[in-house]
Amino acid sequence: MNYELLLKQNNLKITPQRLGILQLMHEAGHISIEELFASIKKQFSSISLATLYKNINAMLETSLIKEVKAPEVKARYEISKTPHAHLVCHVCGEFKDIHFDVVHVAHTIADTSGYTINDTSLIVSGTCPKCQ
Repeated sequence: MNYELLLKQNNLKITPQRLGILQLMHEAGHISIEELFASIKKQFSSISLATLYKNINAMLETSLIKEVKAPEVKARYEISKTPHAHLVCHVCGEFKDIHFDVVHVAHTIADTSGYTINDTSLIVSGTCPKCQ
């Protein structure tokens, strides 16, 4: 994944910290702010939590990354991708992408409700195979 290109496409300044944040997000898939801060501190020992939040907020504003909120689980961050849903294990906290036609679901909801759908977020929670 070309992180420099992603930053350029989103009109964000290319900095070593932002490149590191994107690399960690890509490797983790979904990462909490605490996990991200612990990992980024290993690369940039002088980075503060405030600086991390500033960078995260800048990337959220351009939709380069997304915040995924699920009930009873800390919010996670991911690099924006094609529309998809998430599976969350309520026992171990595993966060996993599940790919199916979320756009079709949004169109069906729009057709039956009369709403104009701006964004979709689908979280399915349960118990993963390892925790069953």
